[in-house]
Amino acid sequence: MTTSLTSSHVHHFSGTLHVPGDKSISHRALMLGTLAVGETIITGLLESADVFRTVTAMRALGAHVKRVAPTCWRLYGRGIGGLAEPVDVLDMGNAGTGVRLLMGLLATHPVTCVLTGDASLRTRPMKRVIEPLHRIGALFLARANGSLPLAMSGTPSPIPIVHMLEVASAQVKSAVLLAGLNIPGTTTIIEKQLTRDHTERMLQGFGATLVVTENPARERTITLTGQPEISGRVIVVPADPSSAAFLTVAAILVPGATVTLVGVCTNPLRSGLYDTLLEMGAQVEKRNARVSSESSDEPVADLVVRHGPLMGIHVPATRVPSMIDEYPVLAIAAACANGTTKLHGLMELRVKESDRLTAVARGLSACGSRVDVQGDTLIIHGDGRPPLGGARVNADFDHRIAMAFLVLGMVTQEPVTVEGAESAIATSFPNFVPLMNGAGACISGES
Repeated sequence: MTTSLTSSHVHHFSGTLHVPGDKSISHRALMLGTLAVGETIITGLLESADVFRTVTAMRALGAHVKRVAPTCWRLYGRGIGGLAEPVDVLDMGNAGTGVRLLMGLLATHPVTCVLTGDASLRTRPMKRVIEPLHRIGALFLARANGSLPLAMSGTPSPIPIVHMLEVASAQVKSAVLLAGLNIPGTTTIIEKQLTRDHTERMLQGFGATLVVTENPARERTITLTGQPEISGRVIVVPADPSSAAFLTVAAILVPGATVTLVGVCTNPLRSGLYDTLLEMGAQVEKRNARVSSESSDEPVADLVVRHGPLMGIHVPATRVPSMIDEYPVLAIAAACANGTTKLHGLMELRVKESDRLTAVARGLSACGSRVDVQGDTLIIHGDGRPPLGGARVNADFDHRIAMAFLVLGMVTQEPVTVEGAESAIATSFPNFVPLMNGAGACISGES
């Protein structure tokens, strides 16, 4: 079996490329389709290991889910309150979004189940989800640190709550909102830092009653009226901006490159990487911007990206929620920029699929970059050229670490090998290697 991948220096990178569907939106479409009455058609669904775990879980809860064509799925839901009790353990693999949203879905249904995941997912924090769901009435039996595997029982008598998000987490927010769908009365969430709002947009698209207000301090209050009857619908999943980020940075770094990325979600709460790259001097242009009701009112555009020099900048901690998944590939861009880049407020990177802060710093250092970590700040000293490369980097079960360093290998003098890359990448971007190679990359497997 091929597990490691090696990326070598390339001399061109171009084309019109179609990035797979957004992972966050794919998970949510499957779950809300399961709670809807009638048929939901999802096109553009991300067909990756993480999303397939959610497909399997929805089937275990009683939904009829069928693939009718590539990336097109038909789903017949159970209605709110109608989930069946699963007969076996729900193994969510590496799907952190999937398992946290699933906990919210189950919390207000009278079912008992056991949730687990792979070695990486079993280390990730779940207390932040357990706490508000316990206040609603769900019961949990977990390890002392709240990690998987855990057993939970949803409550037949849920209590509406007002929850202040202590951590800027769209996953926690979405778990509470999914639980709130089956709670009589109103569930309220207050967030001081804005996080991605895919769940709110999609809830409204399915017909739920949800009100979002924002005060002058940009503190947002979300109020959901429970126990609506939501109806099945057609959903078109836009291309994932987090996946598009790797092709974007590759195009910026490879001399002479130009790529067009078709139909990428441009939700402003997911735009942090692109805003940062523009500040660094990158050439990224939006074309054919549009909003489609079928894509849950998500803004979409084609991105035209061209090669160009980058300069080092300071990126504030306030930008973290809008680009939490893109820091590994941003660090690759910073390593090739002219000047020092400081990325602030990165503590949350330590509790992702891996300790991404450590993994990025270690990998860049091995490739010849000058890197410092000061608390939750990553400092990358660039001299306007790519580092030498020639390193072996461990993916550590993390798809974004794997893809980021394969992008770096495209411009380093010596190849970069990522151990465990293939299995990690399959969780979110299974056609990454053929798509990249088709545009000019040189990524090869190693048994």
